[in-house]
Amino acid sequence: MSIRRLPEHLVNRIAAGEVVERPASALKELVENAIDAGARRIAIRLVGGGTDLIEVTDDGSGMTPPDMALALERHATSKLPDEAIENVATLGFRGEALPSIASVARLTLESRVRGAEGWARIVDNGALVSEGPAAIPPGTRVRVEALFERVPARRKFLRSGRSEYAASLDVVRRLAMARPDIAFSLEHDGRRSLSVAAGESLPDRVAALTDRALIENGIPIDLEREGLKLGGIAGLPTFNRGVADHQYLFVNGRPVKDRLLVGAVRGAYAELLARDRHAVVALFLDVPADAVDVNVHPAKTEVRFREPAMVRGLIVSGLRRALDEAGHRSVQRPSDAALAAWQPEPVAPAPQLWDERPVGGAWDTPARSAHAVFDRRSSFIAPPMARAEPAYAPPPETVSYPLGVARGQVAKTYIVAEAEDGLVLVDQHAAHERLVLERMRKAMANGGVASQALLLPEVIELDEPACDRLEARAAELTEFGLDLERFGPRAMLVRAVPAMLGQGDVTGLVTDLADELAAFDEALSLKERLDHVAATMACHGSVRAGRVLSVTEMNALLREMEITPHSGQCNHGRPTWVKLAHGDIEKLFGRR
Repeated sequence: MSIRRLPEHLVNRIAAGEVVERPASALKELVENAIDAGARRIAIRLVGGGTDLIEVTDDGSGMTPPDMALALERHATSKLPDEAIENVATLGFRGEALPSIASVARLTLESRVRGAEGWARIVDNGALVSEGPAAIPPGTRVRVEALFERVPARRKFLRSGRSEYAASLDVVRRLAMARPDIAFSLEHDGRRSLSVAAGESLPDRVAALTDRALIENGIPIDLEREGLKLGGIAGLPTFNRGVADHQYLFVNGRPVKDRLLVGAVRGAYAELLARDRHAVVALFLDVPADAVDVNVHPAKTEVRFREPAMVRGLIVSGLRRALDEAGHRSVQRPSDAALAAWQPEPVAPAPQLWDERPVGGAWDTPARSAHAVFDRRSSFIAPPMARAEPAYAPPPETVSYPLGVARGQVAKTYIVAEAEDGLVLVDQHAAHERLVLERMRKAMANGGVASQALLLPEVIELDEPACDRLEARAAELTEFGLDLERFGPRAMLVRAVPAMLGQGDVTGLVTDLADELAAFDEALSLKERLDHVAATMACHGSVRAGRVLSVTEMNALLREMEITPHSGQCNHGRPTWVKLAHGDIEKLFGRR
């Protein structure tokens, strides 16, 4: 076959495949254009997750009619004053977005420069339909309708409206996070889902777009080294999530998803988090323009650093220094509701310790009066109180059990047991976590997990996409014993939890499940993801480190471990118990 030139409309569609993968990628290009135009207020409207309509309105510099015509041509841009592409300081610069979007949708471009008349151009799947005057305030408004409607091969691979909306919301959230000086609003299907005002501080903007609790549970990052500057906020290790979707990384104000940066964050938290937990961070890295290449990916979400080792070292050392300075800080203080649940212990009336006769009478001596006054004052101090516990029978002396019999507890975390052939140390949380997981597996195999109704249903506040994911899987979660329903746009109501978990941290359980669902393939049922869901639930229903156990409880745990498969390791692959044989102990004391 001979070589031929492709027609212009086909060239644009091929380019659109690189730039416009889904509604979220088209939205990203339009919002970046608004930011580059100097906007101070950006309003976004979506319908059907962006598939039916994307509208971005800004109050930026606007365009003249001739500039609008050029903007709809390929490789025409105002963002490169010369050929020094390595010095680009804007978010976009290729000049492909508008013509690429216009080639696969109906695009209406309206713009007005201050002091001039507004103008509009309408392009329908690559063909100019009309142009003329438009009534519009200074700035630009772009409407994208029926995306991929005439490209069915692309449209059929789009996900549901909810999934596309969730991706669009994430794009807006990341762009808004990088520019606290700009006001952003997002409306989806006629309802406002995001709104932030201009002029917020960076920590406040990050918290407003992620989790308000991050303010109390975050550490400011501020480090500069050899021309590189790292800023932002990092969550405490105890303020973590089940997936890495809550890590926001920026290079020179540009949101990126770069492996080097993600790996550096993981390395900084490596010794502080379990392998299945992820830090919550928003990091802003500023580097000289000639030290980074932002033109390595069509969507500009990946970058390449001239000295990657230096960048990684800056992030790892900056985060570790901040976390070290945080010292013993842990997750947020208990909520007011939790504190109010604590009831003071009733105090028995103090016995009367003094004589009823008046002090200082004619019959009273000075010494007796002073003694009586002392007695009256001391009587107002309640005597110390203590509870008596019933005496349990001593632990059995037999040592024939594989894991031995409990002799005590160390650091409120490890059970010390004596076996016939040595000393056994058990991590109580890791062990119980595995036991709960195996119980849930067995219950699911027998038809479902029994649930326990909450005395008062609990309301869990989440972002809208998380609620959408949970609502879509509510029927499947019921089989796991978790009964929940939608409670407004950004909240879920929990009515029952798996009975074997008890009424533990319901909020943490639902939050982690929402994160897990975000990482699942929508085509897979939760039964196909049984291990992931059950492991998440088991973790929240397990005996925690720091809980004092009685000898009876410790022995019961040991006996169940002996009859439970896979009880030698927890759900995360760590050992649940270790043994020091008698010979090992004798070596420690020099007896061998």
